[in-house]
Amino acid sequence: MDNETRGLGLAPATASDYRELARKRLPRHLFDYLDGAAYEEVTAAENRQAFHRLRLRQRVMRDVSQLKLASRVLGQELALPLVLAPLGLAGAMARRAEVQAARAAERAGVAFCESTVSICSIEEVRAATRAPFWYQLYVMRDRGYTRSLLARAQAAGCPVLVLTVDLAVMGARYRDVRNGMAGGLSLSGKLSKAWDLLSHPRWLLDVGIRGKPLTFGNLTAAVPDARSLPAFKAWVDSQFDPRITWSDLAWVRDNWQGKILLKGILDTDDARQAASVGVDGIVVSNHGGRQLDSVAASTDALPRIVDAVGDRLEVLMDGGVRSGLDVVKALALGARACMIGRAWGYAVAGRGEAGIAHMLSVMRNEMNVALALCGVTDVAKVDRETLLKDEAVTG
Repeated sequence: MDNETRGLGLAPATASDYRELARKRLPRHLFDYLDGAAYEEVTAAENRQAFHRLRLRQRVMRDVSQLKLASRVLGQELALPLVLAPLGLAGAMARRAEVQAARAAERAGVAFCESTVSICSIEEVRAATRAPFWYQLYVMRDRGYTRSLLARAQAAGCPVLVLTVDLAVMGARYRDVRNGMAGGLSLSGKLSKAWDLLSHPRWLLDVGIRGKPLTFGNLTAAVPDARSLPAFKAWVDSQFDPRITWSDLAWVRDNWQGKILLKGILDTDDARQAASVGVDGIVVSNHGGRQLDSVAASTDALPRIVDAVGDRLEVLMDGGVRSGLDVVKALALGARACMIGRAWGYAVAGRGEAGIAHMLSVMRNEMNVALALCGVTDVAKVDRETLLKDEAVTG
């Protein structure tokens, strides 16, 4: 048991335990960036409550001695139907966190998705791993730079492009405003923030000193001062393009040779439009509640979207996934796989690569138990019969 675990008072066993480790280890503004959501954070809380409302259907006296968790997702064989979601600024949570996450994912046989706004660059992650990883993109006003990012991801062998489509404008995350993540602090606020950094010496040594360079690795040629959060925000405000429409997907397809996955779909009409333009899959997602508050929980939107387009493209989901039981519930509602974001962020902040590896091991065990006690031997056979009838919501 390491010192951080001793500080928790017990060995971490769940994502909630790792959340507490992260809260203790990180400066407040970074923990709140990872943990927070938009406005009053209603949707972020509802993502979790929606999972809690779902009930698994326990079945007995079936031969469950052999269980299969492996899945094929967008042409890639995964040991578990899981993807480590793109997590912006992850490398500020732990030293070179994107590399640590990619290594843990590789060992566990799941996919890792590199964020456009990561600390580690595409090339750094590629040099540290052997397994193919996915790449997440925001389409920016500067199409030349966007094209260069796509070329770099293709050169690194990324088989899947995750195009985030729910960021036409940035959601208002009030924790970040209060903590001055984008600047604007008074002198007393700046002094308080400096004290917060100094009062977390382990993070300061591990990330602030040993983890350098703390720059946005994929954007160093674009952001004037890649070390400055205010400069980064100004660049985001100028480059994230609210004019993007469905017709722009043709430009993306012309510049990308692999699979395309649209992340941020909540509406069935949007899902049908995605299917009609020929993308390979979608992620039913509300951005973890970090964009527009008071929208549907991902699991509430999921079954209607699966019913609408599940026979035409692959449907993944994210939002509130914290356990293997959550994954099984999402599969029962029709998801091909789940993306997890905050969960791996908490784990890497709390215990680094070992934390992510342990969390994935726990989720694997939870999925095994859930399948066995629901009388299902293969994740491919999990369906709405795996949920109690009144919980298996349909469109």
